[in-house]
Amino acid sequence: MSGPPIRLLRRSFLAGLGGALSGLALGSFARAEPALPPAVDPAAKAAAEAEGAGLRPNLFVHVTPNGGVQIVCARSEMGQGVRSSLPVLIADELGADMSRVEVVQAPGDPAYGDQNTDGSHSVRGFYDALRKLGACARMMLIAAAAKQWKVAPNTCTAHDHAVHHEASGRSLGFGELAIAASKLPVPKDILLRPKAELLHVGKDLPLLDGPAIVDGSAAYGADIVLPGMRTAIVARPPVVGGRATAHDATGALAVPGVRAVVPLPAPTPPFAFQPLGGIAVVADDTWSAMRGRAQLEITWAAGANGEYDSETYRKTLLAAVGLPGVVVREVGDVGAAMAGAARRVEAVYHVPHLAHATMEPPAAVAQFHGQSCEVWASTQNPQAARTSVAKALGLDEENVTVHVTLLGGGFGRKSKPDYVVEAALLAKATGAPVRVQWTREDDIQHDYYHTVSTQRLVAGLDAQGKVVAWEHRTAFPPIGSTFSDTALSAPGELQQGVLDVPLAIANVRAENCEARAHTRIGWLRSVANIYHAFAVQSFIAEIAAARSRDPRDTLLEIVGPPRIVTLKELGVESLPNYGQSLDEHPIDTARHRRVIERVTELADWDNRQKNGRALGLAVHRSFLTYVAVVVSVVHGPDGKIRVDEVWSCLDAGTLVNRERVHSQFEGAVIFALSHALYGEITMQQGATVQSNFRDFRLMRFPDAPRAIHVEIVADDGPSCGVGEPGVPPVAPALANAIFALTGQRVRDLPIARSLKV
Repeated sequence: MSGPPIRLLRRSFLAGLGGALSGLALGSFARAEPALPPAVDPAAKAAAEAEGAGLRPNLFVHVTPNGGVQIVCARSEMGQGVRSSLPVLIADELGADMSRVEVVQAPGDPAYGDQNTDGSHSVRGFYDALRKLGACARMMLIAAAAKQWKVAPNTCTAHDHAVHHEASGRSLGFGELAIAASKLPVPKDILLRPKAELLHVGKDLPLLDGPAIVDGSAAYGADIVLPGMRTAIVARPPVVGGRATAHDATGALAVPGVRAVVPLPAPTPPFAFQPLGGIAVVADDTWSAMRGRAQLEITWAAGANGEYDSETYRKTLLAAVGLPGVVVREVGDVGAAMAGAARRVEAVYHVPHLAHATMEPPAAVAQFHGQSCEVWASTQNPQAARTSVAKALGLDEENVTVHVTLLGGGFGRKSKPDYVVEAALLAKATGAPVRVQWTREDDIQHDYYHTVSTQRLVAGLDAQGKVVAWEHRTAFPPIGSTFSDTALSAPGELQQGVLDVPLAIANVRAENCEARAHTRIGWLRSVANIYHAFAVQSFIAEIAAARSRDPRDTLLEIVGPPRIVTLKELGVESLPNYGQSLDEHPIDTARHRRVIERVTELADWDNRQKNGRALGLAVHRSFLTYVAVVVSVVHGPDGKIRVDEVWSCLDAGTLVNRERVHSQFEGAVIFALSHALYGEITMQQGATVQSNFRDFRLMRFPDAPRAIHVEIVADDGPSCGVGEPGVPPVAPALANAIFALTGQRVRDLPIARSLKV
């Protein structure tokens, strides 16, 4: 590892560093470019100057007179290493000694910019902004030293926690300069260091929370304990939109330790981040609350979604893609090209609902103070939690404080703060601090599910086997249905494997087909890329099989030659592009081709069916990152198909923490294999059938590949996403490998539905 460990203090950020800004808009899933943190906070600077507290030019950097440096992390840590990565950008730009740095977790407040830790944009969205925050403090320290030495600032440098004047050999520590620097004006033009001077960026960095996680001292949402705190377990309606029409609390109140039984308000559509309602049992401890809930007698009314059935709905989606939808992408004349094609290849793919199933189920603690509320939560989105709690309690947002704990996984589930609102409502109702604890069954049966989808793809081939026409129809209940009455997906979902796929094909059409939601739909790690990549990359392999050609050669042919793909070539008027400019982050097929060629080289593709193994390949660009995956499968001694080895090759531009990138991509393989092999949430009479890991299975040690290889393709371009892009190519690569091994084509997930795995 590079450099000494960074010291981490988990505490609330310094009080009084600027007021809350008004409002947090919860819009459509198509994310705009993230709001950036302010370069300067005049109030914080003035307070530090007046108090002699040192240099504090903004909310993120504080240089104390004793030489300490406090750096704020405004993103949520859930294993991806964000607290080990983002502060390094500031510290390296500042020139700080990492052993003298404290990382402080920011509370939920729009003053810190966008804090919603999802969409794989923590680094790519804040890379330059955080460097500027560190550079601002560095320039002020240099200016203070130069003033004291009566030399030009450009003759001074900052490194090793001090400002140096090389010509005279003088140096002053950051602490010695902090108060003097605080009295200087904040520079308007911020000068960044040359990239070569960033000593830690791009290296393998230590996971700051690692030791605390290992020794058990790390604090997650369920670890917070307040004096007089109660624990609540909630009986929620089995069907989304349902409600309790009657309940008898007698049995629950008879359980020792149970203090109260509290009805929660039923939500009104659209459900957004509202709790599901139901009946809460508040007790002295978790076990008593669970026993009390088991004794509740509740009569439920199912409501409008009571007839939702997965098998019936599968037919609904199949019918939807059997008819023309809204054209969202069009190049050439697909109808004419299909009519003149020598042959057609057609396939329909289906992916079921999925649950997030984070290792740590949702948990939050709230304390109501009459005119204010304080919350501790394992949340990805503390600003949304703050807004939602304020609305539910009828408070002004500045009277709600949200402290962010460590998260035991998030995957998008914990950016929805319904569980945080539950804790706040119960704290107000009982007059005591309350921890709401979801059980594993609660988590799986009341999730914001990854949507169910069906896709129909048709290709027209000429007499030589060249693809001359491509038609893609997709139908899935959109994420927008959770926030409004809509049955059509948004551009932010369609960009993920429909609008943005580079196709060197003269005639292309994509259509968006309506699909109504009957449960809460949310974003899950990699979102729409999961089912779109599965369909598109499986279908390209089917085309290769239909014309008896190498799947890699067919994939490279369809991706086409190295080029920058224009909107005109895509056949669209615009593209969200994950909130980033197409000028800065174009669709570059040279990068597609590079990861394909490299991953197949690593996996020895030319011997892809040798020694009892078979290889499958897929590639996908998501969150601006290019990823190619090869999966090797074999027949085990028991006759089952097992995943033997996986290779993943990525191009994510400039990286901050290479160790975490490797870790994220290794984890993405296990995450994606779990869902591809076993993942399925089904509904009967509106209620979720699965309840725990016994029937919503995740990959276990005996099932895991014997090796996962991750290679980073060097690229010094703009930073791209890392947390999510490793997921989408895995399922189609696995399906393609199974076809190569057995001759059986998998079009419906999970694979365990139809094959012995």
